[in-house]
Amino acid sequence: QVQLVESGGGLVQPGGSLRLSCAASGFTFSNYAMSWYRQAPGKERELVASISTSGAGRNYADSVEGRFTISRDNSKNTVYLQMNSLKPEDTAVYFCGAHPATWSRPINYWGQGTQVTVSL
Repeated sequence: QVQLVESGGGLVQPGGSLRLSCAASGFTFSNYAMSWYRQAPGKERELVASISTSGAGRNYADSVEGRFTISRDNSKNTVYLQMNSLKPEDTAVYFCGAHPATWSRPINYWGQGTQVTVSL
């Protein structure tokens, strides 16, 4: 059974940091590129960051470049999103997704999401 389970969300003040994790099971994690997406209320889901199967390749949305870092540990079947200098506009539900081989391919598997709220 394929599972992607996100964790690490919560309430944080502007300027603060959070680290999201996404634990994968039920498929060969190292064969999948991984992405983080987010969806704010009333808005469409948007790409935040992607990482290649080995971790050598990374891609970021302009809105998070320089503040967020995506990483992965294939030995733990986990992808991470380190979020620094958080802004209220980063408030959203964050989802991880798995792409077969490369992030140019559609996502096969989605997690259930974790809420991130940036507020005083």
